[in-house]
Amino acid sequence: MTLDQAIAGRRSVRGFLTREVPAATIREVFELAQTAPSNCNIQPWISHVVSGDSLSALGRKMVEAANAGVAPDPDFTADRKFAGAYRERQVDAAVQLYGAMGIERHDRPRRDWAYRRNLEFFGAPHAVFVFMFGEFEEREAVDLGIYAQTLMLAFTSRGIASCAQGALSLYPSIIRDHLGLDASNRILYGISFGYEDVLAPANAARVGRVSLADSVIFHR
Repeated sequence: MTLDQAIAGRRSVRGFLTREVPAATIREVFELAQTAPSNCNIQPWISHVVSGDSLSALGRKMVEAANAGVAPDPDFTADRKFAGAYRERQVDAAVQLYGAMGIERHDRPRRDWAYRRNLEFFGAPHAVFVFMFGEFEEREAVDLGIYAQTLMLAFTSRGIASCAQGALSLYPSIIRDHLGLDASNRILYGISFGYEDVLAPANAARVGRVSLADSVIFHR
């Protein structure tokens, strides 16, 4: 797969097979992602890859918290409201996803079920949680975004599906406790990954991109 094909072909997958990715392949992908650029080469990301029984147990803990009404307490703001064209794009993404899953807008029980699937990693056999140390802020978060894209493109080029999830940062205390980390490790996002279940209804969803004219201004 060429780089262009990996960029164009990468998308968020929300339904995975239980088959695990070989450990050697996972290590190869993370070694490649480690070459991602960062400000002053500080490489501020700290990744924790969780698989198997440990991942299942962590998912159960987060789902139990959500079902019990425990309020999310993310390390970084997660309740920002979008407006204008940004809101329209957000709504369209939701329409495409829920439409593919056959979930009506006012079907609250099924929408809640779909939300819980985030916390269960959409059935993926692996997930990576990406942390920053407490002293880092927005500038370093940009580096983590570059790292995430590098990681997911490396997955894509090897036929491995992924989904970057802000929802996996909603219960950081549960995650830190599960992984044995202290509060200086702040989670920015998680990425579920594995092999795509092509029969999962959610994976039929497709979203577009705005035109170049709407996003890039050329000066000379």
